[in-house]
Amino acid sequence: MGSTVRSVFSLLLGMSILLMGSGLIGTLLGLRAASEGFSELTIGLVMSAFFLGYIVGTWLIPRLIGRVGHIRSFAALAAVSAVAALVHGLWVDPVVWWVLRLINGISLLGTYMVIESWLNEQVVEKRGQVFAIYMTVSLLALGGGQFLLLVYGPEMVQSFMLVAILFALGLVPIALTPVTQPVPIQTARLPLRDLYRRAPVGTVGAGVSGLVTGAFWGLAAVFAREVGLADTGVALFLSAAIFGGAMLQYPIGHASDRRDRRKALIVVSAATALGSVGIYLAIGYPPGLIVALALLWGGFAFSLYALSVAQTYDRLEASDALEATRGLLLMNGIGAAVGPILAGVILFVTSASVLPLAFAGVLLIFIIFVALELRREPPVPRPEMTEFVPLTRTSVVAAEIDPRTEADPHETVTLHPGEDADPLEPRH
Repeated sequence: MGSTVRSVFSLLLGMSILLMGSGLIGTLLGLRAASEGFSELTIGLVMSAFFLGYIVGTWLIPRLIGRVGHIRSFAALAAVSAVAALVHGLWVDPVVWWVLRLINGISLLGTYMVIESWLNEQVVEKRGQVFAIYMTVSLLALGGGQFLLLVYGPEMVQSFMLVAILFALGLVPIALTPVTQPVPIQTARLPLRDLYRRAPVGTVGAGVSGLVTGAFWGLAAVFAREVGLADTGVALFLSAAIFGGAMLQYPIGHASDRRDRRKALIVVSAATALGSVGIYLAIGYPPGLIVALALLWGGFAFSLYALSVAQTYDRLEASDALEATRGLLLMNGIGAAVGPILAGVILFVTSASVLPLAFAGVLLIFIIFVALELRREPPVPRPEMTEFVPLTRTSVVAAEIDPRTEADPHETVTLHPGEDADPLEPRH
């Protein structure tokens, strides 16, 4: 296992540095926008552009990689991300920031695709362990990036420079990696209508997870500031939720392997809703209480997507699971794009304290939906269930590494520079 991790260490290191920058700029923009007088609705619209970029990038990035290759694509995307970070600090305007967040979403999705393609090419044995390490490292890097907010503070342009430095530094381990450059990977798509018909709970769960976590990524910093937390408290609140997701996913998922996964989704959704109510009730008390509740809330909230994917895989053949991943990511991306807008509306028309209650309301509706599905459709027999794997939203290429799929890690599509590829159609 040690030799396997060492072989991809440079990839994990480069991704960690990039994600620290990504975690920092998301929080930084929310706080800076609030201090500049942007309305909560405007902040929600700006932050939703990042997730819209994620969706757009799913179509654009495979073509880019097919034309110029992985290293050139990664270098270009990292450079664009660094420039976008600097422009955020130099040009404070909501329209400009919306465009920059869209670009940043496309770029980050592209970096995920490049690194996951490399991981897929390199890792043949112990794929499940490497996959879990990759997902955990991603969350830890995002959480660690929150504390960099304290170096200069959200009002200083140096904070945006720090983000740019991280995006540039993340390029170095990747550009110098000695591993073989893979060819682009294309995966087929299972239409959303068919995906919903075959796995309704998993499909809707992916969207609900995106809605909740998208609102968290977009407006949690603004929420924390408006309920009275200082910069240190904001960093602790956000990082606690992210670290909770890294720590609790596996035990929650392992417990779900023993029973109907839909019931596990009900329990986890209910726990997330209760955690949301707890955060609402903790407003005004010492910050340590709301931070502790955020740790538990994140552990359950960030498990929703992984459980939804596992529930979907339970109801599909292993050969179909890879095709379903694009649909699940699309559902999650749509939810994540809508989440910050709805959160912005809530903060704009009511108050920040209402946001956790809105989370609880959305999750309650999802619980009712799952309960109705329990009565409509029998559970998957335990011998036919897939094993839970910790997961966070990255790119469709991650499914190639997921040990639950039957994809051959070296069965790729050869695209030559300049050749156009349709990311929705498999090519051989």
